[in-house]
Amino acid sequence: MSRARRPVEVPLDFPREWIEFLDPADEQHLVRADLTWLLSRWTCVFGSSCHGILPGRAEDGCCSHGAFFTDADDENRVKAAVAKLSPETWQRHRRGFKNWTEMDTVDGTKPTRRTATRSGDGPCVFLNDADFAGGGGCALHAQALRDGVHPLKYKPDVCWQLPIRREQDWIKRADGTKLLQSTLTEFDRRGWGPGGHDLAWWCTSSPEAHVGTEAMYLSYAPELTELIGEPAYQKLAELCDARLKAGMVAVHPATVVALATPTMPKRRGGREPASPRPT
Repeated sequence: MSRARRPVEVPLDFPREWIEFLDPADEQHLVRADLTWLLSRWTCVFGSSCHGILPGRAEDGCCSHGAFFTDADDENRVKAAVAKLSPETWQRHRRGFKNWTEMDTVDGTKPTRRTATRSGDGPCVFLNDADFAGGGGCALHAQALRDGVHPLKYKPDVCWQLPIRREQDWIKRADGTKLLQSTLTEFDRRGWGPGGHDLAWWCTSSPEAHVGTEAMYLSYAPELTELIGEPAYQKLAELCDARLKAGMVAVHPATVVALATPTMPKRRGGREPASPRPT
C-alpha cells in the first residue's frame, strides 16, 4: 500500500509535553513521562476500525507477526497460560513449547525465540479467526478474560505493552549520583525500526484510534502500573489529573483531529478484548 493510499495519520514529529518525578517508593528511580501521549484519547480499535499493519489483512490487527519474548520470565508466564488453552479455545492448538514458538532475529544477527506464525507470512499462531466457535482474536487474551485476570498476565510482554514504549537506562547526574530512568512514551512507527515506516497503517498516529472516552493514563492503568509500580503510577495519575485540569499545551494532534470530527464514534478506553463465547 502506497503512503498516499494509507488511512490518514498525523506526522510523527510534533510538540510534546513531558514530566519527570521520583518514584515515591524508590528515590533512585526517576520516571520521565510523555504527557502528550498519556493524556491522548488513543484506544485499541481491534475488530472494528483497525486497518491492520499489512495491506489487506485488517483482521490481523497488529498480530501479523510473531511476538518476541523479552526474557525467561516472559516465556514462562506465557507457557503457563498456554497450558490453559484447549482445541475448543485455541483454533491452532499445538502441544509443546517448541511447536508454538520459533527462532527468528530482531537485529539480523542474534537468534531470538518468538511465538510462531501459522505460515511464512503469519499471522501469529494464537490469533483465532473472527468466526471461530471458541471466540475470535487472541486466544491468550480471551483465556485471561475467562479466568477473570488481566490479559497482561497471560500475553507476551510486547503484546500487552504496545503501544506504550518503556525505555530504561541508568543515568549519572552532575553530582555523581546514579538513577534508573524509566521513560514512558508512544510506540510510534519508529519504534519498529526502519521497517516501521513501511507498515500499511499504524494506530498511534491515526485519529481513527484516538476515540477513547478517557485518557490513556486511565484506560491503561494496569499496564502502566506493571511497568513502573503502584506508587509511581499513583503519582503519575495525580500529575496527569492536575495537567488535565490546568489545560494541555501540546495535545496529541491525532486526538485533536478525532475530537473535531463528530462522525468518529467514541469508544470506552482501553485495549479492545477478544469476546470469548461460552464453550
